[in-house]
Amino acid sequence: MRRYLILLALLAGLGAGSAACWITADGAPRSGGVVKAERSPAAAGREVTAVQLAARSFDSAALHQSVRAYIQKRPGKVGVMATDLRTGTSFGENEKGRFVTASIMKVDILSSLLLQRQRDGRGLSGRERVLAGTMIRQSDNMAANALYSAAGDSSGVARTNRAFGLKQTRPFHISWGSSLTSPADQVRLLTNLASDASPLNADARRYVLRLMGSVVEEQAWGISAAARPGENVALKNGWTPVRHQGHGWAINSIGRVTGRDHDFLIAVCSGDNPTMGAGVATVEHVADMVADTMRASHS
Repeated sequence: MRRYLILLALLAGLGAGSAACWITADGAPRSGGVVKAERSPAAAGREVTAVQLAARSFDSAALHQSVRAYIQKRPGKVGVMATDLRTGTSFGENEKGRFVTASIMKVDILSSLLLQRQRDGRGLSGRERVLAGTMIRQSDNMAANALYSAAGDSSGVARTNRAFGLKQTRPFHISWGSSLTSPADQVRLLTNLASDASPLNADARRYVLRLMGSVVEEQAWGISAAARPGENVALKNGWTPVRHQGHGWAINSIGRVTGRDHDFLIAVCSGDNPTMGAGVATVEHVADMVADTMRASHS
């Protein structure tokens, strides 16, 4: 019901809500952010067991078949990539396909700017932090324009994307929303926000995820459909009508879903959707289908 109301609000053209909230699976406001559990030696042993169990029980072939069967019945094109940081289990379907980014590019913009400033030995200015909050939480385009310019436009972001290991992302000059990316690259970017192996320091990673965990409620659709009650979600969505790079709507959702025994990084991208509502429904169903199967492999 929450996502249905959110979608109605978006389709009715309502603006961003006046207050941001941390996203939980039931949509209720909550203080805190993405939870990262402390690991004891005993817990580490249990993780090894979980990896072994997931490797034995996760039926990737059956999931491919199910996802393809669903996609074939839907209008438009879809790609998905998901990985579980707890078990190492991954799944992709058309994960290297190229899609128009729309506003999911804003996570790349902020991550790139933070890495550039980190290398310069300084942080964001006060004004830039305000812009970053507005850009991620409310998906403000004017804020994104300013920060894209500060990050060096397409060439500056492309350089930092090489440090992030992105392979299929092509930032567009000035028109950041027209950039192209793949679900696989988006999970690589998310991994840079969730892993100690990232060139971004821990403070920068937490900062981006905290903003993604507090988007305004009417923009909390997408991969949140893959969460269960009590699980934490950090996400960013993108949606735009496309005229010169296809037709219909580009609808994308990327983010992290953290629960007791899993830590999913998920990216679902879609294009050529006849309506925004059709694209949102497709993205949410694919995210839920993939996460549900990966979650079941733990049991």
